[in-house]
Amino acid sequence: MGVGERKIVDFHCDALSKMQEMPDIVFKDDHRLDVTAERMAEGKVALQCFAIYLSSKRGRPRFEDVLGQIDHYRSGVLGLGGLQWLRWREETTNIGKDALSWGMLSLEGVDGLEGNLFYAQLCFELGVRFMGVTWNYANWAADGVLEQRNGGFTEKGRKLVEWCNESGMLLDVSHLSSAGFWELTELSKRPFIASHSNAAAICNHPRNLTDEQISALIAMDGRIGLTFVPWFVREGGEATSEELFGHIEHICSLGGEKQIMFGSDFDGIDAWVKGLEHSGKYSDFAEQLLRHFPEAFVKGWLFDNAITYLKCHLPSKPVQS
Repeated sequence: MGVGERKIVDFHCDALSKMQEMPDIVFKDDHRLDVTAERMAEGKVALQCFAIYLSSKRGRPRFEDVLGQIDHYRSGVLGLGGLQWLRWREETTNIGKDALSWGMLSLEGVDGLEGNLFYAQLCFELGVRFMGVTWNYANWAADGVLEQRNGGFTEKGRKLVEWCNESGMLLDVSHLSSAGFWELTELSKRPFIASHSNAAAICNHPRNLTDEQISALIAMDGRIGLTFVPWFVREGGEATSEELFGHIEHICSLGGEKQIMFGSDFDGIDAWVKGLEHSGKYSDFAEQLLRHFPEAFVKGWLFDNAITYLKCHLPSKPVQS
């Protein structure tokens, strides 16, 4: 796999939340961001998923804040950053074919929908394609992974999943409670993903996935976006890029080599894995992977596994009448 052939998909960053907090940030090359257009080009990131995350610093989550981050994406990332917008299955065939980079929108926690499924429909119509039901704690739809009671979905939450099944909105279980994870295996009609989680057997953090959860994702042909949060990589908090290899090897030992992708959590962290400080470092990381693993596997983890999932499960573009 030569340098020119290398392409990367990253399934999670929080650049939009930073841009909402600091409106003077310029996505093109502002180094207050881990993910910029310049750094994406340096790291050969062909597709970046941008999460809409509403920080508690802004007070009660409101739908107008969700709309505000969508506006930052449209004007600042697509406009000034020059990215293309991935919304439909048919568009996936264009990713990685030239020097253009693409962006995709996800919602990290449905708190800002305020329990209103009409707002969920608006998000879909405005181009959001993935939805994480919770952040770490309980909301109107379900419990998060740090909610001590470990509840599953509420009645409204089950209606939200039903709407996702009908609309084509895809689901993300990073941050969802264990009970919610297992309930969703019964409720969801499509394979779901964990956009930014690692293996709990290697690093026992509540945000990481147990072997049973990993096996369930493998069985449904979902995806696992290994993340670069240092305290999810190794206990103690400091980590190097090579320490991610243990998570990769463990998931592969469970049969998940075709389910692995990456979800960095860049711009959602204030400490970084050594060697993975921003999206421009992906090229160096790819070289590390190639020194330790078969090329076909590495291409899958960096690009093919994520794109194959999107080709199968993104909604199709409506036919114009």
